[in-house]
Parts: sequence; structure tokens; C-alpha cells
Amino acid sequence: MKTALRSSLLLGLSTAIALAAGQAQAREVVASSIGTEYEQIRLVKLVDGLSHPWAVGFLPDGRFLVTERPNGLYLIEEGKKTRVEGTPEFFATNQGGMLDVVVHPDYESNGWIYLTYSKGDSDGTVPALARGRLEGNRLVDVEALFESNEYTSPGRHYGSRILFLDDGTLMMTIGDRGAEPPRAQDTLDHSGTVVRLNDDGSVPDDNPFVGDDDYAPEIWSYGHRNIQGIVQHPETGLIWATEHGPRGGDELNLIEPGKNYGWPTATLGRDYRTEDKFPHAEARHREGMVDPVFEFLPTLAPSGLALVHGDRFANWEGNLLAGGLRPQKILRLVIEDETVVHAEELLRERIGRIRDVRQGPDGYIYIVNDMSDAALYRIEPAR
Repeated sequence: MKTALRSSLLLGLSTAIALAAGQAQAREVVASSIGTEYEQIRLVKLVDGLSHPWAVGFLPDGRFLVTERPNGLYLIEEGKKTRVEGTPEFFATNQGGMLDVVVHPDYESNGWIYLTYSKGDSDGTVPALARGRLEGNRLVDVEALFESNEYTSPGRHYGSRILFLDDGTLMMTIGDRGAEPPRAQDTLDHSGTVVRLNDDGSVPDDNPFVGDDDYAPEIWSYGHRNIQGIVQHPETGLIWATEHGPRGGDELNLIEPGKNYGWPTATLGRDYRTEDKFPHAEARHREGMVDPVFEFLPTLAPSGLALVHGDRFANWEGNLLAGGLRPQKILRLVIEDETVVHAEELLRERIGRIRDVRQGPDGYIYIVNDMSDAALYRIEPAR
């Protein structure tokens, strides 16, 4: 735990040094001052011309990595994007393609960059995880680490966020794949789960179901529909996740080992077409299944989640920033005693559908929007 936290601090320090040395990105001030309840913020565009970007990652020299779902991985430097060659082969269709990108907490010593993507072809795909090292504009030493264990007709609900934990392991979220929601209750199927892995893709010995033949050993929690935002609090260690529901039923959850989060047996959501009870649901709540901490109403379609920490936005300390696709906004959530006590809308309909929200190692908030002509943005204090 101490090693990962120390590496994170060093990563932030090296980034700040690089920026101070003049490697600041080309920037366009979209809004010089936006009032919020407790912070005055500035919205800056760092690069445009992105096509359906899915995630942003941070290199210690101040450069960015951005995935474009249909096209692959790009390096962003001084307002320009350059395609990174050598990525794993991926199949881009509907919601699938190149998805998350995260830099290893000990990147400066090992150089690993982690990617999730949809692997397969028109007959079927799975969410997969790989890593490689960046040399110039190419990934080298690429290793396939993990893939979900059930190929499904390509289309939707890949989940596919990566979170490194403070113990050095990582989590990967996997959606229920959409076609057969009850698979999220099948404990031998990775669909509809959060899996926990060592950084080399092996299974940690202390995963909750290791040694139980009724469960896939990678599973940390199950009964999820489609988690596309996940973050760990740097002080409490709590793991927060945002999850797509059907019509309604978008959730904020605390992710705990071995827990069943109910989908689709228990859900607050409704059927898309009729608004009746979801066809596979037995109830809104069921004993032995975890209820969400918070339901996003009206629908948020949550994607991308950040936890604000540090002195850049002191008045937002400990708040969650949940990106929303459908309402085109970020929702700031104030948490007390594991309960949402207040919410504020940010950037509503200013930049379109919010796909990813992350706090960078420099303390700023970074956003990508999901459009055919999209951009990477930064939120800065306007003071």
C-alpha cells in the first residue's frame, strides 16, 4: 500500500515538474469563469479532433494517452495527437473497441501501460486486458493478461474500466453484455462482474472465491449490469462505482468483496419499452443482495468517475464527480458516512456527452466527451 501511494505521489511530482519546465499543452479557454456552489472554475480545451474517445491516461512527463473507441490509442502532446502503433488487435462495433487506458502506479520504474478492449470478431467478442511499454509512438513488450470467459455477440455492455488499488492489485469491470442479463448472476461467468487481478494478470490468493468451484476465482463482486466508473478513496480505501441501469436504476455502489449487487434479479430500473417492471426482476430489493448507495434520478447514464483530492479544488475535497452521457453533465456528489447528502450539476450541455472524468496527478480534472468530433478538456480553478 505504501509503495503504491508513494509512487502516485512521485508521479504527480514529476508531472508538475514537467509542466513547470514548459511542456504545457496547447490550450483554448472555452470558458474563463464558471460559477459553481463552492468553486469558481475554468474550462480549457487541450486537443480536439478526437473520434469517440473513451478514456484519458497520464504519463509522468505531462503527456496524455487517449483511447478512441473505433480507432485505438493516441499520444497527446502540445495539442497534437499521434497514433500509437502496436496495440492489441481489437474489434470495434457498437459499444466495443479500444476502451480504457491506465498507467501503472510504478510506471517510472516498470513502464507498463494497461488497456482494455473488445477482442474477437463479428461472431463474438469478449472484454480483454493487456499491457505494453511505450517506445516512441509504439507499444512494445505487449502482453495479453486476461479475457472474459464467455464470447458474446458483439454489441454492448463491455463495462471495461481499470482501477489500480492501493495494495498493488487491479480491478477490471465487465458488463453483463446485454443479450442475457441473468448471466450477471452466473458465478462461473465473468459477465456482470468486477474482477480483481495481480498486475501480471494472475489471481490474488485473497480473492473472495478462490478455492470455491462454484465461482470463477477472478470475481470480486457480481450482479452488475454495466459499470463504467470506478475509483478508490485514497484515505478510506473505499471503492466507489457508477453503474448503468435500464430505464432508471442508474446506481452508485460501494464495491465490497464477495457481494451480490442484484442485477437483474433486483433492480430499481424499469423496462426500456414499457416502463413496467424489468422482465427478469423479482423485486426492487432482495435479502442477501446489496442495494445501491444512491440512485441517479433522472437518468444519468453514468460513465467516468473521479474522486477529488488535494488542494486544487479544496472545497470539493472528497467529492465524487460522476460523468453523465444522457444529460450531458457532471454530477458532483457530497458523501458523508457513506451516504450522498448533496448533489450539484456541472457543465450541463456545455460539451456534450461526458464519457470519462478523471483527476490527473497534477490535481486538475480531465474530461473527454463522446462525439465524432470530440475533445480532451481540463477543469482548472479560476482564481
